[in-house]
Amino acid sequence: MKLIVAIIKPFKLDEVRQGLTEIGVHGMTVTEVKGYGRQKGHTEIYRGAEYVVNFLPKLRIEIAVSTELADKAIEVISTHARTGQIGDGKIFVTPIDHALRIRTGETDSDAL
Repeated sequence: MKLIVAIIKPFKLDEVRQGLTEIGVHGMTVTEVKGYGRQKGHTEIYRGAEYVVNFLPKLRIEIAVSTELADKAIEVISTHARTGQIGDGKIFVTPIDHALRIRTGETDSDAL
């Protein structure tokens, strides 16, 4: 089992969610986050005053998938989240040692 964490631009969420649903991903956790990478923020003008936005709004998507589905899920996320512009995001993959569905007591792959 793998935990896939993706940081994406907020307006790409629906495309990513739809793509993951089509390949059989049954659930995800989405969190609104702020951060920056290589773009180091940007400047904006508000009421004639220029100011620097250091932390940009992003979404953090977390999905737990079987090892067999992980590569396909990564491909779907990267394809649907890509705009070709700086700040498209990152994908991190880590192994899951154990999973438990609280309601039923199912474990590991059955819990996904």
